[in-house]
Amino acid sequence: MQLRSPRSARTVRDPVHHPVFARWYARCSVAAESRAGLADVRRRLLGGLSGRVIEIGAGNGLNFAHYPGTVSEVVAMEPERALRALAVEAALRADVPVDVAPGVAEALPVKSEAFDAVVLSLVLCSVRDVPRALAEVRRVLRPGGEVRFFEHGAGGGRVMHAAQRALDRTLWPPLAGGCHLSRDPVAALREAGFELGPYRRMTIPENGPALPQSFCCLGTAWRPLTDAGSGGG
Repeated sequence: MQLRSPRSARTVRDPVHHPVFARWYARCSVAAESRAGLADVRRRLLGGLSGRVIEIGAGNGLNFAHYPGTVSEVVAMEPERALRALAVEAALRADVPVDVAPGVAEALPVKSEAFDAVVLSLVLCSVRDVPRALAEVRRVLRPGGEVRFFEHGAGGGRVMHAAQRALDRTLWPPLAGGCHLSRDPVAALREAGFELGPYRRMTIPENGPALPQSFCCLGTAWRPLTDAGSGGG
């Protein structure tokens, strides 16, 4: 019988592993806070939240500085190791308690109905299974709890839609850490059974040229109160 070496026996593959993209994203996202106005978007995204919050796909933790003091705890899930390390550093600087942990959106390692709010910030573009991820969001959120979302996706006219779909079939996902340009996050939330509240469509940057990744939406949705008792174990 052939034995594996101790090194190979210890090797565990991360479910999400995009080290080159993670380094690029860490640099560019920080610059975009001021240049593209994303810091203001994050403040609008998180304003008024309270109680226990789970943030799915926390990246390098740029949201953490914008959580209001009414939030008692943030559980921040980030599967990419390099980004998660940066998120841990950001958590130490946050004004609210933030616990950063590994985990993918499609299988959140937390109890059902344990959170008052879920934050989705530029994450639905890159999850492997959007319906399954949103089913998990619905499971971990208490009935009546809210989803705050800031996502990018399909937008523009017919030519832009065609360009987004073409990029999704070819270069964009492998270059951009699994990101997709032509998804519709608002439709996905509706199809997952959430009650949509007010939302706003915008381009980022708002006064710059419209690129395939520029079309965003910022808004709120709720898990229906009638979901009580249906969250699973």
